[in-house]
Amino acid sequence: MSCHVHYRQAMKHRLALIFGLTALTALLFAADLTAGSSGMPLSAVLNALLAGPSGQSPEALILWSLRLPMTLTALFVGAALALAGLQIQTITANALASPSTLGITSGASFGAALAITAGFTVGGELWLGTMTASFLASLLICALILALGRLRGMTPTTLILAGIVMNFFFMALHQFLVYVASPEVTQLISGWTFGNLERAGWLSAACALGAVLLGTLLLAPKVWALTTLSIGEERAKSLGIQVSRLRLLVFSTASVLIAASVSFIGTIAFVGLVAPHCAKLLLGDDQRFLMPASMLFGGAILLLSSLLSKFISTGAMLPVGIITSIVGVPFLFVLLLKNRRDY
Repeated sequence: MSCHVHYRQAMKHRLALIFGLTALTALLFAADLTAGSSGMPLSAVLNALLAGPSGQSPEALILWSLRLPMTLTALFVGAALALAGLQIQTITANALASPSTLGITSGASFGAALAITAGFTVGGELWLGTMTASFLASLLICALILALGRLRGMTPTTLILAGIVMNFFFMALHQFLVYVASPEVTQLISGWTFGNLERAGWLSAACALGAVLLGTLLLAPKVWALTTLSIGEERAKSLGIQVSRLRLLVFSTASVLIAASVSFIGTIAFVGLVAPHCAKLLLGDDQRFLMPASMLFGGAILLLSSLLSKFISTGAMLPVGIITSIVGVPFLFVLLLKNRRDY
C-alpha cells in the first residue's frame, strides 16, 4: 500500500511540475507579445487579439502581422528542437548529444549558404528558396547519417561518429562558400546563420507546429520503449524492444523536427541540449512526463531569449541564436564538469 501511495504522490508532483511549466511558458508568451520597439500593454494586446487578423488598429496590424507569428515561431521551434534533442540523447545514450552534434544544423547552414550564393529562388523569392534549400539539405544529411549508421549496425557510437563526420564536412563547405562569395553575399550568409526570429512568419510558425505535432504523434506511442532504452540497451532488448528499428524511427522524426526549425530562422544552438537536461533534473527519465516537459522548457527558453534580445538591442532584435549560445555555453561546462555520467 505504501508503494501505491508513494507512486500517486510522485505522479501528482510531476503533474504539478508540468502545470507550473505550462503556466511559466504562457507568461513568457504573453510577455513576448507585449515587448517590442513600439511597446504595447497587455490590455492592448488582448484587444488586438479580439479584433482578429482583420482588425484595422495599429496594434492589431503589428500583433497579427509581426509579433504573433514571431512569438508562435519561437514557441514551436523551441519545442521542436527540445523534443529532437531529447530523443537524440536517448537513442545515442549520450548526455551531450544534440542536433548540432549530429551535423544536421551545419547541413542546414550549408544549404542556405548555397542557395544564397547561387541566387536560388522559389516563386521569385530568395528567402523562400533559401528555406527550401536548407530544409532539403537537412534531410539529406540525415539520410547520409542513417545510411552510414545502417552499414555499421545503427549503434549509438556509429550515429555519433557519422554525425561528427557530416558536421565537419559541411562546415568546411559552408566556410568555402563564405570565402569565395562577394562581401554582400557573405553578409547575407552570416545573417542567416545567426538564428534570427525577425525572419519568422505565419509559414514558419505553421511548419514548426506541424513538425511538433507529427513528432508527438509518432513518438508518444513509444514512450515506454524510449524510457526502457534510456535505462540501458541490453535491458530494452531483453524486453523484446527492437532497438534498431526504434532508433531509425526516432532519428527520422528528429531529423524532420530539426529541419523544419532551422530552415526558417537559422541555427539555434544549445536549446536541444539544455531543455532536455532541465526536464530530466525535475522529472527523471519517464518519457511520459519528460517529453512534454522538454518541449515546454524548449519553448520557454526560446521565448525568454526573444525577450532578452528585444531588451538588449533597442530598435532591432538581437539574433536569438547569440542569446541561446551565451546561456548554453556555461551550462555545457557544468555538464562536462559533473562527475556522474547522467541524471
